[in-house]
Amino acid sequence: MHAFELDPDMLTLAGVFYPTGYVFAMFPSEQDARNIGETLEREGLSEKPVMLLSPQQILEKVVRTVGSADIPLPSAGTEAATVRQYAALAGQGHWAVMVHAPDADETEAVMRVVRTAPFSFAEKYRRLVIEDLA
Repeated sequence: MHAFELDPDMLTLAGVFYPTGYVFAMFPSEQDARNIGETLEREGLSEKPVMLLSPQQILEKVVRTVGSADIPLPSAGTEAATVRQYAALAGQGHWAVMVHAPDADETEAVMRVVRTAPFSFAEKYRRLVIEDLA
């Protein structure tokens, strides 16, 4: 499993976190996040590396992308609101796993693994919409 690195391709034109084609799942415990990430890698469910994010990384690297995205008016999209949910959970110590799953079958295969542990939040970033996978 790889440490998270924020790539410019994971951002909108406004600079807000939006990693198209990825599932972003959060877990109350580090151990569950690690176990799920290791299982996803072992089962070869992503052609790209599975990434593990600590609460600190979520707050420092992902949440900071929101910045003033809603100023002066709230965005029509949900990117900023979604990232704020990540911030709330990371503030409670939740960890995340991020895995590339561009199509529906890959997403469902990833979620079959995610659902084997207690997860707090799971989203899929599709081209024009963020899909709730809970």
